[in-house]
Amino acid sequence: MDISVIIPLYNEEESLPELFAWIERVMNAHGFSHEVIFVNDGSTDHSWQVIERLQTEHPNIVRGIKFRRNYGKSPALYCGFEQAQGNVVITMDADLQDSPDEIPELYRMITEDGYDLVSGWKKKRYDPLSKTIPTKLFNATARRVSGIKNLHDFNCGLKAYRKEVIKNIEVYGEMHRYIPYLAKNAGFSKIGEKIVHHQARKFGKTKFGGWNRFFNGYLDLISLWFLSTFGVKPMHFFGLLGSLMFILGFIAVIIVGVGKLYYMYNDMPYRLVTESPYFYLALTSMIIGTQLFLAGFLGELISRNAPERNKYQIEKVI
Repeated sequence: MDISVIIPLYNEEESLPELFAWIERVMNAHGFSHEVIFVNDGSTDHSWQVIERLQTEHPNIVRGIKFRRNYGKSPALYCGFEQAQGNVVITMDADLQDSPDEIPELYRMITEDGYDLVSGWKKKRYDPLSKTIPTKLFNATARRVSGIKNLHDFNCGLKAYRKEVIKNIEVYGEMHRYIPYLAKNAGFSKIGEKIVHHQARKFGKTKFGGWNRFFNGYLDLISLWFLSTFGVKPMHFFGLLGSLMFILGFIAVIIVGVGKLYYMYNDMPYRLVTESPYFYLALTSMIIGTQLFLAGFLGELISRNAPERNKYQIEKVI
């Protein structure tokens, strides 16, 4: 199969028929063998009924996954990636803001230019400032932390992947924003970008808040950076920090004790060690340092891969 199109969605019943018809026109015009996988992320409207109707009309093309409740975009992509069979996998949003006309060129960049991943860049956007300003700040931070300097829009829903990429990365929590970073950490370093057309939303309203998305994305970026840097060896972080704090505290205790002995030896007035605030600061530093060292040691013993991290309640698969 040439292409798998994965479409995560939440309450998009108005958009789905038009989006699917648009995808079919593009696929048929270029002769692609394909499948379209709709992942219904706990919609409360009639989105699933629309998907079932489309699957009945196109049983060899349409596939559907229905979550019992709303989990988020990353779980939807994770389950879609598991089911995908195409040599090239395209992800796009269901709100008609991503254009299926971009699919042929994205496919060509993967198959002919040899990219592992191609991310869309909505250079001209029709979003309000409350969404575009946080997006620019978020992308600038993501470029610096990830080291992927050529991407302007990490969070664009329109992306193309070589099949091997999506089968070798794990998307969980809200890590869909950082799939290029995950791919890079997995060894897929040829990551490209394509300017794509961004259309104004035709139905409903956006499901993602601007500033909320920025702050959540910032916290996720810190988590991903820490896991990619110290996830395998947490002792390298906690052990080093704990050792430094313990050593500094220990040196401070020695200085306080030597100072007292100096005053005693020279018959000068002196205070008890326990009367010095520096003694308690040094003691606290030693205790915290010991705790951090133990945290690093325990982190080495405990696997960071929770066995049920990507276990979701799927009601139905068609």
